Amino acid sequence: MEDLVLEIKNKIIEALNLKGMSPDEIDENAPLFKEGLGLDSIDALELMLLLEKNYGIKLKGPAEGKEIFKSVKCIADYVAAHRTK
Repeated sequence: MEDLVLEIKNKIIEALNLKGMSPDEIDENAPLFKEGLGLDSIDALELMLLLEKNYGIKLKGPAEGKEIFKSVKCIADYVAAHRTK
């Protein structure tokens, strides 16, 4: 699971163009929206594309993503259980 968490952190940094940020700077249990990384709704769409492109996971919409995108750990748990790639 640690490898998946690190992979997801790297993919988030790349997808959201968080230049200058390293995976070590992202707390896997910290909230991704508002506090924590301070992501917004556009970032949520990017995360949805990231899941579909890299793991074959297609979410029905932002409402479904709200629970999944609480933290990197939540994303990793969801990917581990639902990935098709």
